[in-house]
Amino acid sequence: MIRRALARVGFELRRTKGGGPRRTLTEVLAHLRELGLAPGTVVDVGVAWGTAGLYEAFPNARHLLVEPLAEYEDALRGIAKRHGADYVLAAAGPAAGETEIVVHRVPTLSSPLGERGGDAAGASTRRTVPVVRLDELVAERGLPGPYVVKADVEGAELQVLEGASAILADTELVLLETSLFPFWDGAPVLADVIAWMREHGFAVYDVYGGHLRPLDGALAQLDVAFVREDGRFRADSDYATPEQAERLYSRWGL
Repeated sequence: MIRRALARVGFELRRTKGGGPRRTLTEVLAHLRELGLAPGTVVDVGVAWGTAGLYEAFPNARHLLVEPLAEYEDALRGIAKRHGADYVLAAAGPAAGETEIVVHRVPTLSSPLGERGGDAAGASTRRTVPVVRLDELVAERGLPGPYVVKADVEGAELQVLEGASAILADTELVLLETSLFPFWDGAPVLADVIAWMREHGFAVYDVYGGHLRPLDGALAQLDVAFVREDGRFRADSDYATPEQAERLYSRWGL
């Protein structure tokens, strides 16, 4: 009855433990922390107002924030003060230099790939911003591994990673926003991102977040957590121990 009442006003009541899927970044990170994930450095690309759950999950790590929009500099300063982070006002990409970014009327939707299909006319302006490579930023600051890398840059996530080949070799977790439709010209969709990550030694570990597009209610974007294919979080291919399987099937009455 409580679930039905909550559903009528747009809320959901669910267990956060006990076999159901994780729905939030906080839950994903808490799970991996329990399994021993303890990065030396967390790199957050596309920071906007910040990814609080990411910084709070690893308070002993160094934090590097990369954000191209000056509109968020006050927020970056606040995060830097609270978490001892370094921040850089720039886009991250495959080569240092400059790029043009389309600054959306909703700044978090800004993208270096251009206008998003279906946006209202006059929804954005254009601006030139510096581009940095993550490998160079990390090396210049002597930031230690292993790394956790998060990128949420409206379709340009793989461009960010193309400038991070050195740190990816010592990265245990990559958190990416992915799209199920090519909302920007030339943007990779979920299948492309998974293929690219697999070529670079990473496998899907978890999914969380996401939202629907207004056009037809289809799933538009989804956040994906990747871990090393040959790493400790995929070291065992079994579904369960015999004892765990026995407890599970006994609960089912089998």
